[in-house]
Amino acid sequence: MNENIFRISAALILFTAIAISSYFRLKADKDTGEKISRKVDGTAMMTVIKLAGLVLWLSPLVYLVNPQWMAWSKIELPEWVRLFGIGLGVLCVVLIFWLFSSIRSGITPTSATRTDHKLVTSGPYRWVRHPLYTVGSSLFISFGIMADNWFIAVLGILAFIAMAVRTPKEEANLIEKFCNEYREYMKQTGRFLPKF
Repeated sequence: MNENIFRISAALILFTAIAISSYFRLKADKDTGEKISRKVDGTAMMTVIKLAGLVLWLSPLVYLVNPQWMAWSKIELPEWVRLFGIGLGVLCVVLIFWLFSSIRSGITPTSATRTDHKLVTSGPYRWVRHPLYTVGSSLFISFGIMADNWFIAVLGILAFIAMAVRTPKEEANLIEKFCNEYREYMKQTGRFLPKF
């Protein structure tokens, strides 16, 4: 199959996910009139997130501009695996829309909560407390599979690890805000995957 099919699919999936995320994040800031400071997570964590985020976002863009620039990390995956990556990417876009539609104005760029934040327990939040971390990192892993590129897939895994490290602070903020309601919610849901 032509490499351009994978590049076009990857671009459509990536830019659709970015558009959905941007729309809901800007809408949340506008609806609440509240701009959350990124200093909440601390300088060290924000530095790691910014540097890692820069590499995370630039790598797929480099592949989209010219796949040869990323040839050093090519895997030589079978075509059917790369097609699976497209399917996984499409699923991630659908899940991104679902989770943003569910959390609405509660979304923030940090571990802080908004002043009037309500605990969301519907949509994917019915089963998972932090679906954005799982779906977002899965999106980058799917991009790595579509691009036939181990480096981009590994960046998706590292992004998940960074968010997992930040999650206890986020959950402490949520416990402080919602007290026993959040503790009960924790008992019924998984952190990143549904609890069985």
